[in-house]
Amino acid sequence: MTANRLSISQENPHCATSNSSQIDVQTTQEEVYSFFVEIVNKLPPEDVLREFKSLFIDGLDSEYSDYIPGIYSVFLDEHEQELYNTLKRCCYIIVNNWKSNRKDKYIQDLVNLFVNEKLKIKDNNPPVVKTCKIWLENFSKSKDYKDLKLFATKYEESSKGHWANRYTSYLLIDQSVNNKNPKEQQEAARRLSKQIKDKFKFELAMYIARSQSAVSNTTRYKNPSILGDQALRLIKAIVLKRGVFSHDNIAHIFIKQTENQTLKEFKINLEKYLFISVENQKSVETWRQQFAHSLSLWKTDYNQEIVTKEFFLRTCNRVIDYFTIENAKEPSELFILLINQGHALTLVIILLKIILICRNSRRHLETRIAHLIRFYENYSEEECKGIINFIEIFNITFAIYAENVEYNLIKMEEEEQSSNQQLNLDSYRVFSQMKVDRQK
Repeated sequence: MTANRLSISQENPHCATSNSSQIDVQTTQEEVYSFFVEIVNKLPPEDVLREFKSLFIDGLDSEYSDYIPGIYSVFLDEHEQELYNTLKRCCYIIVNNWKSNRKDKYIQDLVNLFVNEKLKIKDNNPPVVKTCKIWLENFSKSKDYKDLKLFATKYEESSKGHWANRYTSYLLIDQSVNNKNPKEQQEAARRLSKQIKDKFKFELAMYIARSQSAVSNTTRYKNPSILGDQALRLIKAIVLKRGVFSHDNIAHIFIKQTENQTLKEFKINLEKYLFISVENQKSVETWRQQFAHSLSLWKTDYNQEIVTKEFFLRTCNRVIDYFTIENAKEPSELFILLINQGHALTLVIILLKIILICRNSRRHLETRIAHLIRFYENYSEEECKGIINFIEIFNITFAIYAENVEYNLIKMEEEEQSSNQQLNLDSYRVFSQMKVDRQK
């Protein structure tokens, strides 16, 4: 197989138009994929990089007019998109393997191959070579290449540079659910997103433990959020919601009470459930009514149908759209209203309550967060304070309600009796521990 593949990457002096149309693009793609699957499991990363460069980069500095650089002879008959697809899948076959085998440092070298002197268009390049270089230049400026670069960014460096870099896990989730992406990309994105989330949860738990201890070294575990000391107070406020009136318990009751309801009944009760514990009810009444109206108009033809599991999921996903980004392109009116009016925590709690009744909507929610990030990333950090605050609160809230970490609030000192009923959160401490899987 190696010999066959190397023959593709060698000089191939044919006329571009006469030969490329006779080659089966799909067959060639499958051979190339099989080649990289084989070598990435056998050869050291340096050799894999050399083979990739030989196939896609070397030869693009040719000065001969009848020279078609290696594999490009397959795609020159108006198959630019197929070249992109081939590049992407080859990259992710390699990335997925290196991520699994902790060879992450070589991924940056793979990404850097597309920043190459040979790829610059020169006056003496023949037209066919210029075409190949233009295609690679287009790829290096595409969203596909931008997505690829996410895998080369170290977690420690993710908070540097552009503000959106801090939220790579959501952009990766968006890649993992996009069926247009190769399966290797989806798998690599899913794995890396989980790693980033797990690291955030661990660092948050360690920060909480260290920040409440006067004798421990707080510098070892830094606050993984950018909320500063406000993060600890936010955590206490969220964890305090326990017992009979906990979000988990209310969600369980809602699921039981809405069994076998019609869609019309379900929509009415869903709106009540989402807003039952919202503080400052008067200040949110306007957009509560707006949401109720929008939901009531959705799928009215099915109002008398009993809500099935499938429709339950679709309804929850639709509600998520109302509160985030309805058309996958621009923020919804409700999202803009809530963020501009300073109701980020209220919005996060509503989204949390949706997930507590329908955990299968979690991925849909996270892709919508990714779409929000993509929309706002063209704005400066100063202009995006609202959306950044929302995502930070979202991260902390969903880390607290993660399946494998349990947070508890313990009262450490008695409060003095006073007419002021405001709870003194300073008298409480938060403790976290890994949950034990009792099913094992």
